Amino acid sequence: MSSETSTSAPSTNGLHAWQFFVLAALACATAVTFLVRGQGPLVVILLAVLMGGAALVGMASLRTVQPLLSPQDDRVAVIGGRTRAALDREKVLTLRAIKDLEFDRAMGKVSEEDFREMSGRLRARASRLIRQLDAGAGYRAQIERDLAKRLGAEPAASAPARARSSCPRCQTANDPDARFCKECGTKL
Repeated sequence: MSSETSTSAPSTNGLHAWQFFVLAALACATAVTFLVRGQGPLVVILLAVLMGGAALVGMASLRTVQPLLSPQDDRVAVIGGRTRAALDREKVLTLRAIKDLEFDRAMGKVSEEDFREMSGRLRARASRLIRQLDAGAGYRAQIERDLAKRLGAEPAASAPARARSSCPRCQTANDPDARFCKECGTKL
């Protein structure tokens, strides 16, 4: 970031809405201090707590309403109705369950027939989750657009150069830096 950008950015933002609540709370605290000068310390403390609570309620209300009025779209990317983080967590738990199941079979706690049934279900679930995560893996373009928008530049010209390479055997789109196909394992 250049020095011009870093020095000019704060001056263009102006007063934020949350700063209004902080300033209002400080002004009220000053006014109450002058009004209750002759009173005991208990009254001053209670009024200070009341004003702090009112400022917190105002800031909480602002945080609740601000996303509705903000032009920015800060929603989490959703893949098939669920967030990517939830899918990642579920995938990790499923892979851990497969590992535990294999350990239980090795210890003799699970019969071979039960192992095959449960392992098949867990592996199918894991592959389904991985496919869902891969289907929503087009985040590179979104990140590039967001960076370009924040930096005020056009999207990078090298984005087409980083196009996904497809497997010569199964025609699966792979990441540009992949050495093997993620579907069939063929060397790229």
